[in-house]
Amino acid sequence: MRGKARTFDPKTFLAQTGLGRTILQYPKNKAFFKQGDPSDAVFYLQKGRAKLTVLSTRGKEATIAMLGEEDFMGEECIASDQARRVASAVAITDCFALRIEKEAMLNALHREHSFSDLLVSYLVRRYNQTQEDLVDQLFNSAEKRLARTLLLLARFGKEGKTESVIPKISQETLAEMVGTTRARINFFMNRFRQLGLIEYNGGLEVKSSLLDIVLHD
Repeated sequence: MRGKARTFDPKTFLAQTGLGRTILQYPKNKAFFKQGDPSDAVFYLQKGRAKLTVLSTRGKEATIAMLGEEDFMGEECIASDQARRVASAVAITDCFALRIEKEAMLNALHREHSFSDLLVSYLVRRYNQTQEDLVDQLFNSAEKRLARTLLLLARFGKEGKTESVIPKISQETLAEMVGTTRARINFFMNRFRQLGLIEYNGGLEVKSSLLDIVLHD
């Protein structure tokens, strides 16, 4: 008599340790990996927030993405021609992450269709957000770009993941993400606070009404 067919649950796979999978703790400001490191593993953020940064040949650093729970980092390692990290990933709060060795990641993707579907869906969402970021940078004012960035940091619109209070983030980092000066960020943040769109209450609290800034022509 045959036993029951084995079922694979991607969420269980990403929540537990196993062959080629290790759960690691990263304190605030600790790097998961650095630009130029060997691209040998994928990280799945189980808890906490992180940022991706790139360093130019002239030594200028820029923040290109802010990541939260259920986001992947370093997924470029699954490409056969990507031997080195193209960006750095750094914890901006205390984090727990599942480190999946490249071989274990490839085996799971080849073997489990539900897992490959999950990753493809995630990568498409990230690609779409990158395209939206580019359009935002080209066509919207710095004020709108800042409002959108704050809403994204608050996970606004992500099902079941909306967070009104976001981790402490410097105005310098916001300026890098928005593509403007720190002085402009300070001006707009003060304006948002005066309008009641954000509050400082044990952290930065983002109100859903901030969306009006993004939608207003």
